[in-house]
Amino acid sequence: KAFQSVDVLVGPTAPVTAFEIGKNVDDPLQMYLTDIMTVAVNLVGAPAISIPAGTVDGLPVGLQLIAPQRQDARLLSIAAAAELELAA
Repeated sequence: KAFQSVDVLVGPTAPVTAFEIGKNVDDPLQMYLTDIMTVAVNLVGAPAISIPAGTVDGLPVGLQLIAPQRQDARLLSIAAAAELELAA
């Protein structure tokens, strides 16, 4: 129903900003939780993409765009436009 009124859903790729390389390597639960925002999309088979959305404290932040099933071309078009806009 969400896609009846919008072209794509937009949200964070992860619940926290990126952590430094190697920081959580010994904490598998934290590593799993970092990916939690992308799990539902994979379960329903909707196309999704993560694009760079800037940095916080020098660490990258990702923006996730999700489209209805079989709308990959629409998703890629919107992602390209969003990426250009965010880079400006």
